[in-house]
Amino acid sequence: MKKIILTTLVLIAIITYSNAQDYSTGIGIRGGLFNGITIKHFIGSKSAFEGILTSRWLGYNITGLYEIHNQAFNTPGLNWYYGFGGHIGVWNGANVSWVNDSLNHTVIGVDGVLGLEYNFSGVPINLSADWKPALNLIGYSGFWGDSGALSIRYIF
Repeated sequence: MKKIILTTLVLIAIITYSNAQDYSTGIGIRGGLFNGITIKHFIGSKSAFEGILTSRWLGYNITGLYEIHNQAFNTPGLNWYYGFGGHIGVWNGANVSWVNDSLNHTVIGVDGVLGLEYNFSGVPINLSADWKPALNLIGYSGFWGDSGALSIRYIF
């Protein structure tokens, strides 16, 4: 099993390795229905890991994503990206109008992401807009399609 995982990761790295990205790491804030912080780090010229810590309903959610970036519309600094990952989160039912209890709810699930980002030349700032649908598999299960957000990052 370890060989299959290692081989898959190596193939993904080779497939996504081409054109250089505009930055190595970005740290910033994410605003949408889920607000929080975002950290993106490139592991190849087109592939990145993104970690997102968000808050909603007085709870929290931690998401990890693997993303593949490509230049958009042949415009320098403008990239589109897609990817997948997973999340784990906790929130209290007393803070949600559609739940009739005051229990803590834990959710674990899978995520997708589709986005567009722009890296400003001359200043180390990155703006992105994305849609991050999620499917909770454990806990309060179901599809969550309302996780779109705007992010601003300091890039270096």
